[in-house]
Amino acid sequence: MAAAPTPTLVLLPEWGAGHLMSMLESCKRVLLRGGRAFSITLLVMRPPTAQATSQVEEHVRREAVSGLDIRFHRLPAVDPPADAAGVEDFIARYIQLHAPHVRDAVAGMSCPVAALVLDLFAAPMVDVARGLGVPSYVFMSSTGAMLALMLHLPVLHRVVTVGFDELDGEVHVPGLPPVPPECLPCPVVDKKSPNYTWFLRLGDSFMDATGIIANTADGLEPGPLAAVADGRAVPGRPAPPVYPVGPVLSHGSSASKKDSSSEPPHQCVAWLDAQPPASVVFLCFGSMGWFEPAQVVEITAALERCGHRFLWVLRGPPSSKSGAGAPDGSEHPTDANLEELLPEGFLRRTEGKGLVWPTWAPQKEILAHPAVGGFVTHSGWNSVLESLWHGIPMAPWPLYAEQHLNAFELVADMGVAVPLKVDRKRDNFVEAAELERAVRCLMGEEGRKAREKAAEMRDVCRKAVEKGGSSDAALQRLSEALHDGAVPPTI
Repeated sequence: MAAAPTPTLVLLPEWGAGHLMSMLESCKRVLLRGGRAFSITLLVMRPPTAQATSQVEEHVRREAVSGLDIRFHRLPAVDPPADAAGVEDFIARYIQLHAPHVRDAVAGMSCPVAALVLDLFAAPMVDVARGLGVPSYVFMSSTGAMLALMLHLPVLHRVVTVGFDELDGEVHVPGLPPVPPECLPCPVVDKKSPNYTWFLRLGDSFMDATGIIANTADGLEPGPLAAVADGRAVPGRPAPPVYPVGPVLSHGSSASKKDSSSEPPHQCVAWLDAQPPASVVFLCFGSMGWFEPAQVVEITAALERCGHRFLWVLRGPPSSKSGAGAPDGSEHPTDANLEELLPEGFLRRTEGKGLVWPTWAPQKEILAHPAVGGFVTHSGWNSVLESLWHGIPMAPWPLYAEQHLNAFELVADMGVAVPLKVDRKRDNFVEAAELERAVRCLMGEEGRKAREKAAEMRDVCRKAVEKGGSSDAALQRLSEALHDGAVPPTI
């Protein structure tokens, strides 16, 4: 008798690396789990920019030679919406235009489908899965706090009758301390915005999924995850089961490459090798983080005055070739021209105490280095998880998307960060005196509690993914649910 065909997990990620790779890594854990045979089929949308397309294709090439049972199905191209009113509006609408092609791809599978796993921006396609008779899971690449807010947003929409930017008071999100309106995610602040309308719809769609896979851990965000599980996020309507399987990171990949080759360490790592333990503050702002010249001047003044050793990844503004003005908001920075951006004499005055790096830097390797004692970060969730994995306290400097809520949670709920006052009305501008204060606090005695909490969270992260840990147990439950639910699509 022929063996039954292997069920496949069909993945529909958004094209950004923080979405695509965390979803794929999570589902690879399911694939690799002993006793549960799955394959992965990645549905590849053509990104709306050439640079994003190149990055996706690089991910595809790398995974194609991984030796794992991962297949790639390229969806037909669609014309992007020309009248999108904002980044989130564009992304959600562009993805939704692929719905007929997703339906055809899943319906045409020659093996049982364990589930359709959807990016959070693709959540409305739970209807596609339902129509085909297959389970659907939303992958939450952001925080449990953001999940609680998205599920609770329809309730807040009814209760709060003015725009959140007009609210006199705090916003109550189940499982979190009261949230100041200025700490809400960018797409949520203005109720009149199409971006806000999409987030209302996305939160509703989450509730119709078979389950939610979250890149977090019970011990990292007990409050928000408990609020979702016990029904406080959406009173009167039970939420789908949530599977916190994180932190999902490619642990140790850089170290293994370094050990298996004769290549010298990256220049940033070599510079850190010469610094005392926990003496360096690391400043890095993600794949899309860059600053105008006036902000660069403030940062240089702060770093000179505080006197701490620093490693600063400074990127230049996007060029038209790199995606400036991209409809999906992916304005990728260019390599910085340090002579143009930095004040005259700054590099000479800080020689030996600081390194300004003008291009991509190996963030995971840097955060793992014993010389690093603090991290000034845009508070993107992947960067936060990397920092917590290594027990590094933070000073969050949010720039876009949900990062303001992440920053609030890091300071007010987790206690792993020191506050940094960011002026949202001035494009998240930070004065030199404020950054100086935050760095002194982060690296000095005032930051001791944040350092202790970050060390605790390092242990929480590592225990969660160990055999028998909370995330390992969630992965086991997810694997069983997927295996039991695998069915041939029905047309």
